[in-house]
Amino acid sequence: MATTSQAETKAANLQVYRDPEVVSHYAELNYLTPCERLLFETYIEPGMKILDIGVGGGRTTPYLSDKASRYIGVDYSAEMIRTCRNKFPHLEFEVADASDLSAFADASFDAVVISFNGIDCLVPEERRWQCLRECSRVLRAGGVFIFSSHNPRSVFLRPSWSRDRLRAFTARLVPESNPFHGSTFAMLTVAKAVHSFLRATGVSVWRIGSRLPKQAFWRGEGYVFDPAHGGLMLHCAVPGRVREELSRFDFRPETLQGDDYPSHSYSLVTDWYYYVFSKAGNAAGELCA
Repeated sequence: MATTSQAETKAANLQVYRDPEVVSHYAELNYLTPCERLLFETYIEPGMKILDIGVGGGRTTPYLSDKASRYIGVDYSAEMIRTCRNKFPHLEFEVADASDLSAFADASFDAVVISFNGIDCLVPEERRWQCLRECSRVLRAGGVFIFSSHNPRSVFLRPSWSRDRLRAFTARLVPESNPFHGSTFAMLTVAKAVHSFLRATGVSVWRIGSRLPKQAFWRGEGYVFDPAHGGLMLHCAVPGRVREELSRFDFRPETLQGDDYPSHSYSLVTDWYYYVFSKAGNAAGELCA
């Protein structure tokens, strides 16, 4: 990517996360994915000092701050941070670029979290490398680094729909006491399954046509355009590339989990992966004082 293009892409990505509609969207999110809950419950211990990078509208804040002895959320969008301060006035939030964590001392955190593929927004790659360098610096030896990143080889969409939501919808149409309730639910189930299959097929065809010609698919690493929120240029990499890159910054792999957990992950299906790395050094070290 040429220097001018890199600067324009960085500015464009930031502008997306300053847009009032996008800020409002992230402010309304209040859940953890099953994958995040699994990893947080496994690796985030009570009393940890936690740095939540790319905090957005504070989606992960309630869970992480409840576990932490000190919790700090950072984002490069001042609008996102303003939203977080309004929602959680008792907690600490700072406007900061993920590639510049100079406000924080060496080895000052037990855990660093970058959720929702925030690290993929860092353009160009030197900026992403600087982020990894900074995350390594602020983590204590043995501290954990949890983040997610897009999979460039995800071309097939798995058909999916919620049986519980369909059951609730059916009950609103036909009360359970009605003798036609069961048959109505059965017909709607078939219709929903067919619709889900057709939608997944259509999205898969589009992905195959748009992603297979790209170098990122064949190399297992590169930049792709994501139409979300009006368009973002994102970095993506397969797990092997991610592990290779993180090894250069004093990290060692702990675990890998697809965002589609508890379903089984497949290299051509899973949209993104969550990674857990630990800071090389004394893994049995004490929590930051």
